[in-house]
Amino acid sequence: MRTTLPIGLGERTEIEAYADFVTGAPPSLRDALGIGSRRFGPVLAVAVRENPSRFFDRAGGFGAEQPVTADAVAEVCDFYREQGVAQGSLMIAPAVLPRDWAATAARFGLTEGNRFVKVGCDTESALAAADGVAALEPGLRVGPVQPEQAHEWATVMMTTFGFTEPAALIDMAASCVGRPGWRQYAVWEDERIIAVASVFLNGDCADMFGAATLPEGRRRGAQSALLTVRARAAREAGCRWLVAETGAEGPGDHNTSLHNMLRAGFERLYERVTWVWHAGATSAP
Repeated sequence: MRTTLPIGLGERTEIEAYADFVTGAPPSLRDALGIGSRRFGPVLAVAVRENPSRFFDRAGGFGAEQPVTADAVAEVCDFYREQGVAQGSLMIAPAVLPRDWAATAARFGLTEGNRFVKVGCDTESALAAADGVAALEPGLRVGPVQPEQAHEWATVMMTTFGFTEPAALIDMAASCVGRPGWRQYAVWEDERIIAVASVFLNGDCADMFGAATLPEGRRRGAQSALLTVRARAAREAGCRWLVAETGAEGPGDHNTSLHNMLRAGFERLYERVTWVWHAGATSAP
């Protein structure tokens, strides 16, 4: 990587993307889904009470401007409790965990959840990698999503990830299309969308967000094409860095999304544990 991506900037860009994705929805959807968010200095926490997957109940930005403290963790846990969610996740890069983190995690009843790989690169490195658009299978085309295509685009993304209940989650995703700070793209086969992705633009840094492909569209170059067009959009917006996160590979696992990004010029930055707060957990003194 020609330029070192600041950890704090990458973590902050990720959580800002998730927060804007859900809190930017119209008020009627925010009310129906129980969407809430709160800032604690550089830390940002988000909750979507009516989403049973608990995927969007997350907090990030830890260590971006100040050390991770027990007080910051307490504020996030209190927020989840106030929002009435069953659990919430704290996303903290390993390099900024304090030496006494084990004691802090035990104090608040935090447990280890899924592991993610944070990847990143400077924008020019991604654009110097293989051109995913040129390698797209014949008969497929990639391009920006128009407002009238928003619901189909959102349906592909949310159903691929399994976020179908309640149905308002798809409307929430669709409301992001055309929002300032975002670019949405799709791959079409004839007139049907078979793959989708977004890029969130956050000043110097862009977050590759929400890439999903229908089963019949896989292994046809769709996601590589979407990586290329999003890198181009980030450069046009003046972003110096690109970041993304995807599931870590265990023994014998193969994460296709991870390897697509590595071929597109991204590098592994670190592996991050998700620290999970559970409703009913009591804080030790």
